[in-house]
Amino acid sequence: MTRVLVVEDDPQLVRALIINLQARQYGVDAAPDGATALRLAAARQPDVVLLDLGLPDMDGVEVIEALRGWTRVPIMVLSARQASEEKVAALDAGADDYITKPFSMDELLARLRAAVRRTEDIALAPETTLVETDAFTIDLLAKTAVRDGHDVRLTPTEWHLLEILVTNPGRLITQKHLLQEVWGVTQGNKTNYLRVYMAQLRRKLETDPAHPRYLITEPGMGYRFEG
Repeated sequence: MTRVLVVEDDPQLVRALIINLQARQYGVDAAPDGATALRLAAARQPDVVLLDLGLPDMDGVEVIEALRGWTRVPIMVLSARQASEEKVAALDAGADDYITKPFSMDELLARLRAAVRRTEDIALAPETTLVETDAFTIDLLAKTAVRDGHDVRLTPTEWHLLEILVTNPGRLITQKHLLQEVWGVTQGNKTNYLRVYMAQLRRKLETDPAHPRYLITEPGMGYRFEG
């Protein structure tokens, strides 16, 4: 049984989540604050964490950082905070997804299923070195890319950027994280680097670069690889 830890101080929302999750055969634990959440996470070892940022005892970002100190469990943020910088802070801290309140229960459940699938894929293939799509194949060990049977020449910077994305399938990687990892900078005014290099990668790898299927932009936030 997939276990979900709900970290939320709104009793009505907690009830709704418990009812909907248990009806779909999820095991559910609930915590009204950050301290309880961290205790339950250690004791119950959930498969997914649903986390509100506005907790009574600490900010949700602190909970994410504490969890990331010892676990890679998928963390899905549920928050009324809509500002881009709030989302980026949570994602940079280690959250895997961000859903803005109010949200559709169907959408939440779909994203929850996707998070569980990604975790299962990683568990089944921890040493994956080959990433295959209908359009291209990436060999992470040999550092080669092939499209339509032909080798694709990638610069070291293009390769570094692509490698970060394809080794985190389905996960939004923030602009800040990519800038830090690839260029060693975090300044927002350097995001033009990302736009240029992502455009180059799409031209080299996507069947229709103007309408990418695999290298997806999340406007104002970052990029995602959908395998």
